[in-house]
Amino acid sequence: MEAQRLPLQPGEPVPAFSLPSANREGAVSLSDLRGKPFLIGFFRGLHCPFCRRQVVQLGAIQPILRAAGIETLAVINTPVDRAKLYFRHRPTQVTLLSDPDCNTHRAFGVPRADILPEGSTEQPKWPYKAGMSEFLASRINPTGELDAPVFPMDANGTMNAKDGFQMEKADDEILAAHPTQLVGHFLVDADGIVRWAQMEAPESPNGLCTFPTGDQLIAAAKNLVH
Repeated sequence: MEAQRLPLQPGEPVPAFSLPSANREGAVSLSDLRGKPFLIGFFRGLHCPFCRRQVVQLGAIQPILRAAGIETLAVINTPVDRAKLYFRHRPTQVTLLSDPDCNTHRAFGVPRADILPEGSTEQPKWPYKAGMSEFLASRINPTGELDAPVFPMDANGTMNAKDGFQMEKADDEILAAHPTQLVGHFLVDADGIVRWAQMEAPESPNGLCTFPTGDQLIAAAKNLVH
């Protein structure tokens, strides 16, 4: 298991990036954003129903952030052609970027939870390394839409069925390649410096799929521009 970098902290510069957009022409790079503060969220692929909901939430608050001069971007761990097809039918005002390899997730230090095999003598250290028993014992119901808290992978299946979401080959491949990629949000100032950051499930896998609310994001954004 390769060593992971720690999440970028307030005061640190963000790394250069350039990613194809799923709902804009061409690519978007850090240089395109110079001089503009922005909120950027890093998500799992479309297979994650809670990530899809968070993108909808970002779209709902985007006009408020835009009025404050803040751009809003969502990096989706989905191939760009698949993302374009999905969001063509579910348009959003958020700028959607595609990173099927999670390269920018890693560059920003958004954790990936490696699950240690049964019998491993390696010490678990969430959110980077989790014991199999700890992960299997986790239960979530982040949006209150489930009848009761369930195992995270089971929650995905239940919610996707509820949404009528059909997994395609690209979704299956992304899920197999990045099953435990976590989610992170960063507010970045006009000079490219992180001013606020929040990672998914910082304490335990029981916090999986719980993301910042719209009010929390707006409050953080107000602190950025004042």
